[in-house]
Amino acid sequence: MSKSAIEVNGRSYSWPTNSVVGVCVDGSQPGYIEEAVKAGVAPFFKRILAEGTNRIADCVVPSFTNPNNISIATGRPPAVHGICGNYFYDQASGTEIMMNDPDLLRVDTIFKTFQQEGAKVCVITAKDKLRRLLGKGLAFENGTAIGFSAEKADQVTLSEHGIENVLDLVSLPVPEVYSADLSEFIFAAGVKIMERDRPDVMYLSTTDYIQHKHAPGTPVANDFYRMMDGYLSQLDAMGCTIVVTADHGMNAKHDDNAEPDVIYLQTLLDERLGEGKTRVILPITDPYVVHHGALGSYATVYLNDDVDQAALIADLSAYDGILMVLDRKAGCERFELPEDRVGDLIIISEQSKALGTSADRHDLSALKEPLRSHGGITEQNVPFLMNRQDNVPEDRRLRNFDIYDVALNHAL
Repeated sequence: MSKSAIEVNGRSYSWPTNSVVGVCVDGSQPGYIEEAVKAGVAPFFKRILAEGTNRIADCVVPSFTNPNNISIATGRPPAVHGICGNYFYDQASGTEIMMNDPDLLRVDTIFKTFQQEGAKVCVITAKDKLRRLLGKGLAFENGTAIGFSAEKADQVTLSEHGIENVLDLVSLPVPEVYSADLSEFIFAAGVKIMERDRPDVMYLSTTDYIQHKHAPGTPVANDFYRMMDGYLSQLDAMGCTIVVTADHGMNAKHDDNAEPDVIYLQTLLDERLGEGKTRVILPITDPYVVHHGALGSYATVYLNDDVDQAALIADLSAYDGILMVLDRKAGCERFELPEDRVGDLIIISEQSKALGTSADRHDLSALKEPLRSHGGITEQNVPFLMNRQDNVPEDRRLRNFDIYDVALNHAL
């Protein structure tokens, strides 16, 4: 295959003429970057907004971490790659499981394909659950691939991660999972590795710990983007093409008393249909629930055969706080999801509402700030920024998983 055109999952990518850095800022709804610029703490972003590519894109729905990061890594929606949540119900085994097993990924990543064609690649994530998915198929033994998480940066090996002694390289300690430091470690490591190895394709994926707790323009949020701006400025000075997006946005999901505003779907369905008739799955669920309590704005529901689906859709669609109820076929067509990994119904809440199962199944004791969360279509808009101008037509619908297409095929 010619290096002038690399085919990945039916899409063509030009060979990088300089290092391309894709950045996924977890939970970065439009407004965070703009407010940091207004506060005078983000000169790199100020220049991008004025002189580079400054667009709004749509993320994948459900607007959760795993499906969007994997869409970015493959350039395709979940209907193709198979990862449709952080968590799903495996009907074959009758168990609810995390979607962090690389065997669940149905296609190759951009990173794997580019490495096979001779490129150097580097993938750095906040959490190790995502690192395993994004790193599927990478060959670490020949020195052309690096893949590790900030969470477990002290456990890296050449054989499994393509790098060792990361803490010495970055000169930072292992960060706490629930902190801004977890994301800062990613950027610090990215800068050091770019200086040392000059990978052709790099991917940096942060955590949304800050965005779950702090709205755009708040001092803590502005400080987080100031930190990011400084590291990206260093990558920019090295001549990298940098393209920044998010896996999803974020919205307040609380009432006037700052209490979580939740529709407990399993309780609601049990009251209306009887216990054992339905199973509610919340795909936002993952091991890191301190900042959201497994409360998001998207759910999927499995129904017993004797449930009148049409009547239930009509009933739930009229319920206050529920924005949309779709059957499996309609929902998967609209949101490009794999039908074999989605329930009979897809339910999406309104902007200020969250969806849960039952109150006793959500530990909200760790929520120190009013709930902010994501998952539905009201969190679908995300930034799409690049430190180069582009020749993408203005009427083209951009998706967050187009970042490598734009950076490699459309940067000027």
